[in-house]
Amino acid sequence: MTRSIRKVAVLGSGVMGSGIAAHLANVGIPSLLLDIVPKQLTDQEEAKGLTLESPYVRNRIAQDALAKLKKQKPAPLSKKDHLALIEPGNLEDDLEKLSEVDWIIEVVVENLDVKKQVFEKVEKYRKPGSIVSSNTSGISVEAMSEGRSDEFKSHFLGTHFFNPPRYLKLLEIIPTEATDPEIVLFMKRFGEDVLGKGVVEAKDTPNFIANRIGTYGLLVTAREMLERGFTVGEVDSVTGPLIGRPKSATFRTLDVVGLDTFIHVARNVFDQVEGKEKDVFDVPEFMLQMQEKGWIGAKAGQGFFLKKKGAKGSEILELNPQTMEYEERKKLKTPSVEATKQAKSKAEKIKTLAYAKDRAGELIWNILKPVLLYSAEKAYEIADDIYSIDQAMKWGFGWEQGPFETWDALGLEKSVERMKEEGEEIPDWITEMLDKGFSSFYKKEDGKLFFYQTGDYMQVEVNPKEIHLKGLKAQNKIIKKNTGATMIDLGDDVAGLEFHSQNNAIGLDILQAINDAIDEVEKNYKGLVIGNQGKNFCVGANLALILMEAQDDNYFEIEMVAKKFQQTMSRIRYSARPVVAAPFQMTLGGGTEVCLPAASMQASLETYMGLVEVGVGLIPGGGGNKELYMRQLERVPNGVEVDLQKIAISVFETIAMAKVSKSAHEAEELGFIRKQDGISVNADHLLYDAKQRAIFLADQGYQPPGRKKIPVAGEAGYAAMVMGAETMKWSGYLSDHDLKIAKKLANVIAGGKVPEGTLVDEQYLLDLEREAFLSLVAEPKTQQRMQHMLLKGKPLRN
Repeated sequence: MTRSIRKVAVLGSGVMGSGIAAHLANVGIPSLLLDIVPKQLTDQEEAKGLTLESPYVRNRIAQDALAKLKKQKPAPLSKKDHLALIEPGNLEDDLEKLSEVDWIIEVVVENLDVKKQVFEKVEKYRKPGSIVSSNTSGISVEAMSEGRSDEFKSHFLGTHFFNPPRYLKLLEIIPTEATDPEIVLFMKRFGEDVLGKGVVEAKDTPNFIANRIGTYGLLVTAREMLERGFTVGEVDSVTGPLIGRPKSATFRTLDVVGLDTFIHVARNVFDQVEGKEKDVFDVPEFMLQMQEKGWIGAKAGQGFFLKKKGAKGSEILELNPQTMEYEERKKLKTPSVEATKQAKSKAEKIKTLAYAKDRAGELIWNILKPVLLYSAEKAYEIADDIYSIDQAMKWGFGWEQGPFETWDALGLEKSVERMKEEGEEIPDWITEMLDKGFSSFYKKEDGKLFFYQTGDYMQVEVNPKEIHLKGLKAQNKIIKKNTGATMIDLGDDVAGLEFHSQNNAIGLDILQAINDAIDEVEKNYKGLVIGNQGKNFCVGANLALILMEAQDDNYFEIEMVAKKFQQTMSRIRYSARPVVAAPFQMTLGGGTEVCLPAASMQASLETYMGLVEVGVGLIPGGGGNKELYMRQLERVPNGVEVDLQKIAISVFETIAMAKVSKSAHEAEELGFIRKQDGISVNADHLLYDAKQRAIFLADQGYQPPGRKKIPVAGEAGYAAMVMGAETMKWSGYLSDHDLKIAKKLANVIAGGKVPEGTLVDEQYLLDLEREAFLSLVAEPKTQQRMQHMLLKGKPLRN
């Protein structure tokens, strides 16, 4: 049987339920969003003469949830229009509609009896064969299915999303004894391929995998703070990126999650375990006091931290758990913290801290040790293997390394020896593992990853849609490389070009690598994919280099680099073989300019794209102005009269206001991405999808675009753009220098002082762009802006 999910019903429209519906809409799946019927009218409803029987009132809770989706930050919807894919309703009038859907997901209150009542109703209306799941964060999935038919049970499982569903990658799937294995397999594939999730299978135990380990770790950290006299700020200063955890570290993470949610999750385990474990999950008294006071985090305006305006401007204060008052935030400064700045790898950094004989070292060791031991103790109780646990913690809690990867980084034998010296009990399976001569949980061979499992190493099963560049390089798939980029054989006659300069900034090395790659591909390959697996695709050109040359008055060198940039982007556009760009995350300035001339784009859903050069006092200098303008011209349907001024103004506003998309869908609305380009919801599949796109184009007999004349808006368009900019200047929104930049940009987009409709060639527009770019680089105020961005990481208004 070929199974598909074409429509979904989400039962419960709270933050989680509406967030799941929003993510379904992001991937193009319509849903019903149902909630309870209100028991009383609001003042506004009474004023309108509505009654409790009015359809609007009966659907109000779900309808209000949809309204909130538009305002939430970060945005649950990748495009506001997607809201139309969610149909609001209620759990009394609309239950018959459950027969229309392929998947019913319950997201009601965390109460077993309530959930069982909901599933009793669901069974009356669902169609046979439809999948039913619960998004519970910890209630027994097996217990929920009690009393249901065998057919229902075989199609029932837990599907635990993490909040917010659009952004957090983890999806825990929890089958019961009765769940059909084919349903489990289908939901894993659907979760990865359609929803873009990292899927792990968890056992039906309290809080499953990530929340079980993560909550334990947070509570251990809180206790260590209280017992050893650390402050909230000191703990957060060393439990974030220094040990491979998110910037929000420990207590800022709790502020984001919400202390009320955290306490609920902790109590769920507390109520179901015994002994020492129960003691750990007993929430500290000061946290209960915080909850009573309503200090539950960001949604309440205060929690472990409080942002307050003082004499020096805004400052962030930390809570003193002893006095329950807010104080100046402190950081832990020790020799080991300083020493981590010299560390060259994650493993070296965490070893430097954990084995240090100072306060930071003691804190980190006393936090890591119990978490590692607890993870090992519970490993096969909560999951089938240690790899699933590591992946769950990375995808659900944002850890760079899971507990067993962290243990390897510390050195398994060395750390276990120390634990034994400190009187800790080591789980039997780890002792047996070491006795058999296995000294690490993971090993790599020929670019493949293996993990320890019951007396031997097992290879990690990789989805065929995942391409790992590190693995390919380990398998000697490098074609050529320089300091800024590496060309790699991706297989199937497609080459990949990976940027790896500092921050992936575009310099002469990357430009040379692009030219070399196109030369090679035109001779020996079907196509080229430009993509990488760094933090961001590319955040622009090498600003420090440009500023240094400008301060040395070396404008000849700058012009040479600008010309090389433009010529290289033209080579991408006119390559005889298709070039596919695979942008993701921050794709700004020069990063966007690399993508625009490509034959096609395959963008990650989370692609934040924009030409942002005005923020440093410049305009795009690699052909971006011309490319965006041409893309907007292409969007005009055949037979429709082209309004050149309207297009020019649209492009001008996008660049002058440094508009950045908040998703790939928004990048399409802004004109950066074409409708025929692709969007990958699962970032791990991005390079595979881009490679398939290159193969498709080649197999269709790809031909590069022909060179043609471009109609420009000319003097009339320039006047319209400048008038808009001057109006903003008069209103106080622009400085004199902003206006100067705007005029330079307007001249480039308008095609100079020529009559409207004049046909010009691409080189003419590139020359205008380069002249404007060079003139702005020479401006002292632009150089001030560049320097401020490099030093402070944010724009200067001068």
